[in-house]
Amino acid sequence: MVTSSWAAAHAQTAASRRRGAVLERAILDAALEQLSTVGWNGLTMEGVAAGAQTGKAAVYRRWPSKEDLVADALRAGLPQLAAAPDLGSVREELLELCRRARDAMFSPPGVALRSVIHECDTTQAERFHGVIFEGVVEPTIRMLRGVIERGIERGEVRPDAANGYVFDAIPAMMMYRSKMCASEWPDADLEEMIDQLMVPLLRPNGS
Repeated sequence: MVTSSWAAAHAQTAASRRRGAVLERAILDAALEQLSTVGWNGLTMEGVAAGAQTGKAAVYRRWPSKEDLVADALRAGLPQLAAAPDLGSVREELLELCRRARDAMFSPPGVALRSVIHECDTTQAERFHGVIFEGVVEPTIRMLRGVIERGIERGEVRPDAANGYVFDAIPAMMMYRSKMCASEWPDADLEEMIDQLMVPLLRPNGS
């Protein structure tokens, strides 16, 4: 009969044999798990090492600081945002984008990202600016631009609506209500935001 101590020793030995990309992936996953459960302030290199079932030295060899580790974990874990859908209606397309954004926001990498945004001080946050901009902001704006420009071509959207203030409206509202109102953005709230904020904002003059 296999004893629990033998099983634990076997698991530790197996973990110690991991090398290269397999071990790095385990460490990055453990960092995301730490961020989504204990947040930025609670994350430690020791806790990440324990979660990845490896030694602390293996973590520090690859990432000399907590900031370096978290930046790579976010870069590897954030979902790839697909192209904006063509559903024949700007309202339906915006709703679909909002559903995707909500699902990403409340996924483990999304929770991890929000813990970094909400808990880091200004100096620390600068370290993650590029990761957030390239992984979240740029893809979101690109999708919103695609939806709005297609709406302009259909005559559903006023021609001057393709601007930065309009593109910022949905992400800003979703982040604000998530943080300040603890909203988890059920479908009904997404529909209300689109119908009461975005559709009137985008509607051509006189329609």
